[in-house]
Amino acid sequence: MKALTYHGRHDIRYGDVPDPAVTSPTDAVVQVTAAGICGSDLHIYGGNPFSPELGYTPGHECVGVVVETGGQVTRFKPGDRVLVPASVGCAHCRSCAAGFTARCENAKSSMELCYGVSPQLPGSQAQSLAVPYADVNLVHLPEGVSDEAALVLTDNAPTAWYGCRRARIQPGETVLVVGLGPVGLMAAQSAFAMGAARVLGADLVAERRAFAATLGVEPVEGEDVRAAVRELTGGRGPDAVVEAVGSDATIELALKAVRQAGRVSVIGVSQNKAFPFHMGLAQIKELEFAIGLCSVHYELPPLIALTQAGRIKPEVVVSHRFALSEGPAAYELFASRADGVRKILLDPTS
Repeated sequence: MKALTYHGRHDIRYGDVPDPAVTSPTDAVVQVTAAGICGSDLHIYGGNPFSPELGYTPGHECVGVVVETGGQVTRFKPGDRVLVPASVGCAHCRSCAAGFTARCENAKSSMELCYGVSPQLPGSQAQSLAVPYADVNLVHLPEGVSDEAALVLTDNAPTAWYGCRRARIQPGETVLVVGLGPVGLMAAQSAFAMGAARVLGADLVAERRAFAATLGVEPVEGEDVRAAVRELTGGRGPDAVVEAVGSDATIELALKAVRQAGRVSVIGVSQNKAFPFHMGLAQIKELEFAIGLCSVHYELPPLIALTQAGRIKPEVVVSHRFALSEGPAAYELFASRADGVRKILLDPTS
């Protein structure tokens, strides 16, 4: 089959790879109808991979149709339209049984918890994907949920919801979202759904701030973001900050911008093993700080219901559509942040 493969910094290639197969009676194979490029895929693309190996297929976001199942798969059959959550569970441990797949007790390494970060679980930017423990790691897609919406529900929307939930957003509060890419935009929608009265949005890219404004976000303008936030909040600072970038600078901004006794939730992926966390600042401000990885399975049920009800609109995050064969160009565009790019859908069927 055809797929994208990673070969080093800024080197994504389109070509032939082995077809996925059912190798265990609990497996399934899904024909991919839509795949996404995530912000964490840009870490790999930029030369900061999670694995030193090369030649594997990246990607952990996809929607598709089941084409084959193992003999022990009972909840799915060929022809079922499915969403493939980015996080992967084992189906046996207590954490996975409760939906907390990111805490899987049987995973030998983090490489087993997500598609497309190493050769251990080939990724979704391909014509087909092998899914282990299919009864746990597939989700039926209800009628009326588009591929565009479902694609965002595989990772970006659950991560955003998780971040807002960990920020304990309360009705009537003011929330700052740092980073207005796909996860940040979904964090803004999630905050409003949880009852936030105001959502402020900070991003270096003016086009992203402008688009966020169409969703009701108040864009933070000016070079001194912290000062602008304080002015917008009457000198108090926001009640909660959701950080959706993962850089040292944006995490530091979140810690400094939040009000006294405020809450900071970091969902941006950080690869810094020695982040200079200002413990004194956190203690003096009496901050609550949360960071972690989203268990998509746990967060999905309310998000699917909110999407069906029209309370959130994940599909608005998708801005560009490319054929899978155009994957290298799609990566280049996404990394450049040009042309109003927010979320790219890769179509393996075209």
